[in-house]
Amino acid sequence: MSDYIVSARKYRPQTFETVVGQKSITTTLKNAIKNDHLAQAFLFCGSRGVGKTTTARILAKTINCFNITEQIEACDSCDSCNSFNEGASLNVYELDAASNNSVEDIRSLIDQVRIAPQIGTHKVYIIDEVHMLSNNAFNAFLKTLEEPPAHAIFILATTEKHKIIPTILSRCQIFDFSRIKVKDIAEHLTYIATKEGINAEAEGIHLIAQKADGALRDALSIFDQIVSFAGNNLTYKAVIDNLNILDYEYYFRIVEQTNKEDIPSALLLFNDIIEKGFDGHHFLNGLAEHYRNLLVCKDPRTAKLLEVGESVQNRFIEQAKIIESISIIKALTLLSKADVEYKSSKNHRLLVELALMQLCSLKNELEKKNP
Repeated sequence: MSDYIVSARKYRPQTFETVVGQKSITTTLKNAIKNDHLAQAFLFCGSRGVGKTTTARILAKTINCFNITEQIEACDSCDSCNSFNEGASLNVYELDAASNNSVEDIRSLIDQVRIAPQIGTHKVYIIDEVHMLSNNAFNAFLKTLEEPPAHAIFILATTEKHKIIPTILSRCQIFDFSRIKVKDIAEHLTYIATKEGINAEAEGIHLIAQKADGALRDALSIFDQIVSFAGNNLTYKAVIDNLNILDYEYYFRIVEQTNKEDIPSALLLFNDIIEKGFDGHHFLNGLAEHYRNLLVCKDPRTAKLLEVGESVQNRFIEQAKIIESISIIKALTLLSKADVEYKSSKNHRLLVELALMQLCSLKNELEKKNP
C-alpha cells in the first residue's frame, strides 16, 4: 500500500501560529489560556475548510500540555502531547453530531463527562456539525453545557449557526471564523509547494486560491489534483486545463475588441470559447467580473481589491487606462441584464452574441449622446 498522505492532512496546522487566516481568534484563545480565563463552552462557526475543527484540536492539545511554551503553544514532547499526536489521548473526545445525533448519544456523552481526567487538567469534548443534533438531544445537553464539571470543556463546531437553538448559543463563547483570503491561501500553497519540491507558477497558485472560494481544505485538494495532473511543474496552463477554467486572456481580448467596435472578431472569439466546451452563462459572468475588475483598477487605491497575481493585476491596470469609466458601467449594466435574461431565453447563444454586439456599439452610442 502507498504511504501517500493528502496535503490537507499532511500540512494540517499543529500550533496556533500555523493556523491560516484566523489570527484574531487564535490570539484570543492564547490570551485566554495565558490568563486562565478559559470558558467551559465554545462555539466555532464558519464555512467549510476555514479551520474550526483544527483550531479545536490545537486548543484541546495546548490546555493539556504539561510544558506550555512562552508563546502559549503546546510543547509537542510531553506525555500528553505525545498521546494526542498518536491519537491515543483519553482527554480529548470527538463526536460527529451528523451520525450521533440522538438523545441516547448525548446521554452517553454526559455519562463520560462526569469522569475526571487521568492525566492532565481537562477533558475536552469536540462536537462537530453540532447543528445536526435533534431538538431532544439539544435539550438533554443543556444542563450539562450550563453547569459542566470543572475539568470539562466543550467545543462545538458548526457550518450553520442559525440552526442552533438560542439556549445553546447563550451558554457558549462564540467565535466566527472568516473565509480565508486568497492572499493567505496562495502564501500557504506556495509554502507547501516549496516543501514538496514543486515548481509552481504564482499565477497558477493564485488561480487555485481563487477557485477554493475561501476554504483552505478545498485549495489543498485542488492543489493535490493539479500536482497529480502536471507533476512537479505546476503551471498556470496546467491549472486552467485541469479545472476547465476560462483563461483571463479571452476576456482581455474580448474587451479589446469591443473597445475597437470589432463585432466580427468578438463573435469569432466567442465561437472559439463555445467550441472549447465553455457555457455561455459562465462566459457572461466571467466577462462581468472582468469589467468589474477594470472599474476597480481605475483608481490605484482600489486596485489592491483584485485577488489576482501581480502580472495579471498590471494588465488590468493598463487596460483600464484606455476605457472610460462610463463605458465600463454601461457594460456592467448590459451584462447584468443579459445574466437575468439568460435562464428564460430559448436561444442562449444569440443572447450572448447580441450582448457582445451591444458592447461593441457602446462607444458609438456614448459619442452620439455626448458629441
